[in-house]
Amino acid sequence: MAYLLLFCSILLEVFGSTMLKLSDGFKKLIPVICVVIGYGLAFYLLSITLKTLPLGIVYATWSGVGTIFTVCVGVFLFKEKINKKGFVGIGLLVVGLVLMNMSN
Repeated sequence: MAYLLLFCSILLEVFGSTMLKLSDGFKKLIPVICVVIGYGLAFYLLSITLKTLPLGIVYATWSGVGTIFTVCVGVFLFKEKINKKGFVGIGLLVVGLVLMNMSN
């Protein structure tokens, strides 16, 4: 159950980050409201996962997977470019996250 809540928290964080970009520097009200809701719920769910999972594992997974998903949103939704070094970095994040979660 804790990993499901962690995954939902990650999705909400990615949603919040996406809305942050769409807010145009906090000039557009609806995306700004979505930023507050997305991040608020993300941190709430993150705090619940910390009741049963170790802080290091939870935060590394949350930030790492959130980063990977956010890069994907940037590439597919906003047509941002990623170079070879970016792909290597994502690969290293995945390897690190797998190793950290295997150690738990």
